[in-house]
Amino acid sequence: MDFSLLSETLNSKSYEKVADICDEHMLQVAAEGVAFQDDWPYAIHLLGHIYAGDINSMRFLWKSMPATVKEGNPEVIAAWKIGQKLWVRDYGGVYEAIRGYDWSQEAQGLVAAFSDLYTKNMFQLLQSAYSTISIQDTALFLGMSEDDATTFVQQQGWAVDPASQMLTVKKQPIVTEQKLDARKLQNLTEYVFHLEH
Repeated sequence: MDFSLLSETLNSKSYEKVADICDEHMLQVAAEGVAFQDDWPYAIHLLGHIYAGDINSMRFLWKSMPATVKEGNPEVIAAWKIGQKLWVRDYGGVYEAIRGYDWSQEAQGLVAAFSDLYTKNMFQLLQSAYSTISIQDTALFLGMSEDDATTFVQQQGWAVDPASQMLTVKKQPIVTEQKLDARKLQNLTEYVFHLEH
């Protein structure tokens, strides 16, 4: 089987395309009647769905895998553990699953990119959901040590109260776009024109 497009995508770090490429390729080879199960990059396929945030597709892929792959491929099992933690919203467990396996060269970049994306999303979630939060909880959500989490959020403008071990969240300013309504603009133009003449 030709996985050159997948390899190019991984090499170019276009990780958001990985799941779609794998899905399309799987449908193509299945339609051609090619036996692909033994050679399929299941771990990369699972990780592609995880990176895209498509946990349902990841679960369906897992269910469609041969039992020999589910039980005998350690990297597939490790990728599945990440998905399981995401499914049950075990935020700290996601980081443990990521760090709990020595990923292959092919998967390392994808896993690292997902970890960064996940940390960014967790930070945004904390920022929007909390006004104050403990250092311990922040570290859990961000997958960092308490010292690293404190340093990270302080760089984002959060305040630390060492006595209570609490962080005060710096809210991002809410930017609202004002939509230009052509009808209102036309009415305003006609009104100004009327006043001038």
